[in-house]
Amino acid sequence: MFSEMTYEELRDRKDLVWIDVRSEGEFEESMIPGSFNVPLFNNEERAQIGTLYKQVSPERARWTGLEIASRKLPDLVRQIANLTEGITPVIYCWRGGMRSKTVATVLDLMGIKAIRLAGGYRGYRQYVTNSLTLRSAADLPPLIVIHGMTGVGKTTLLRMLAEEGEPVLDLEGLARHRGSVFGGIGLNPANQRQFDSLLIDELESLYGQPYILMEAESKRVGRVTVPDFLMEAKRTAINVELVAPISVRILRTLDQYKLADDEAFQESVVRAVAFIQKRFSPDLRHRVYAWMDERAYEPLIGALLEEYYDPRYEYARRDYERPFLIVDATNLQEASSHLRNELLRIGQVS
Repeated sequence: MFSEMTYEELRDRKDLVWIDVRSEGEFEESMIPGSFNVPLFNNEERAQIGTLYKQVSPERARWTGLEIASRKLPDLVRQIANLTEGITPVIYCWRGGMRSKTVATVLDLMGIKAIRLAGGYRGYRQYVTNSLTLRSAADLPPLIVIHGMTGVGKTTLLRMLAEEGEPVLDLEGLARHRGSVFGGIGLNPANQRQFDSLLIDELESLYGQPYILMEAESKRVGRVTVPDFLMEAKRTAINVELVAPISVRILRTLDQYKLADDEAFQESVVRAVAFIQKRFSPDLRHRVYAWMDERAYEPLIGALLEEYYDPRYEYARRDYERPFLIVDATNLQEASSHLRNELLRIGQVS
């Protein structure tokens, strides 16, 4: 018979494969990081069974579910066997109900020892919510926060440092958003549940590090909200400010956001500008729309940086009381080396 365990009992184990048997729509909305989706019912089948349950009877819904599932179980077992290859599968559905119980039971009958996640995804979500609620700034290693005006290369530098083995918390990467009103261009921004799950995973991997490097994000990144304890820890962090000439910042910004499909990029720029144009001066608004019509992106970006984003950055910078270490980011490879040397000098790198 399969065993049943909570997420807290399983979270540190490396000998498991997470199998989500919910529909593909539920899985896309949010999942346990690293899971594989092997749905017992697809979106349409789940909707059909749900309608029968509400409009006809629970018994009719169960019989229909049984008829649908019975045709799919052999292929489903083969998929799970191929995904796990001798490693223990953990089966979960929404709340640890009939879907996960059915799949775990059939796997057991076929000689595949599985674990059923107690409470399902809902139980896991409760674990995530409690973990974020109970954490405090004092629980974190010291933060080293990277500041700088838009386009200076903060995210690129952090990812370079991560590739070199530095402990980096990439909030924009977790949020799948670059932080500004233009930040979702070409991306599929994460929802709060997806972000929270990934954040917990990252934080648990970073505890015990001598420090954590992260970008100076605002409370909101794209569609998600950063938890209060991280914002509190950021205020007492070691501050590093990257600087670069406006010409470099323009080209980096364009390179970061530009899409291969020029029409799609133009439409994205127009939508993004519409959100913020009410804060422009009449002169800036006139110039921005003229440049958009001409698809003259470099002067457009330069004006937005110097006349919109830079003043907002300067205002936000006043919230930080601790001094800033200034690093020239004109050449990001040199900036990376310089930053590491500076951190060694002030005793933040062992």
